[in-house]
Amino acid sequence: MSYRTPIGRARGLGSAKDGTAHWWAQRLTALALVPLVIWFVISVVSLVGGDRGDVLDWLSSPVAAGLTVLLIGATFHHAQLGVQVVIEDYVHHEAAKLALIVSVKFAAVVLALAGILAVLSIAFGT
Repeated sequence: MSYRTPIGRARGLGSAKDGTAHWWAQRLTALALVPLVIWFVISVVSLVGGDRGDVLDWLSSPVAAGLTVLLIGATFHHAQLGVQVVIEDYVHHEAAKLALIVSVKFAAVVLALAGILAVLSIAFGT
């Protein structure tokens, strides 16, 4: 038998506001991805039949390079947020959960950085 009050038992179990920022970030990245993906698909379709030089010329333009960098950043951030939710919901061992979340965040940053550096390398011709 517990002599603690209901509020006493509820304290320390986490804040109901904890996931709000995560939820908003996921929705905003999804919203940003809609026009970026549409732009990217239309751009790639317009390059069909072109050679490597056409693609390099397209990606060398500041607008295409900038929007592609935004697309890569938003895509990996959105993916990381989604995978983190799945891990938090279905992995119940705390140490494994923490290790997986850190691994997913690290992988997202490394892969996004690699993609962004590749785009910048093409854009600046190095």
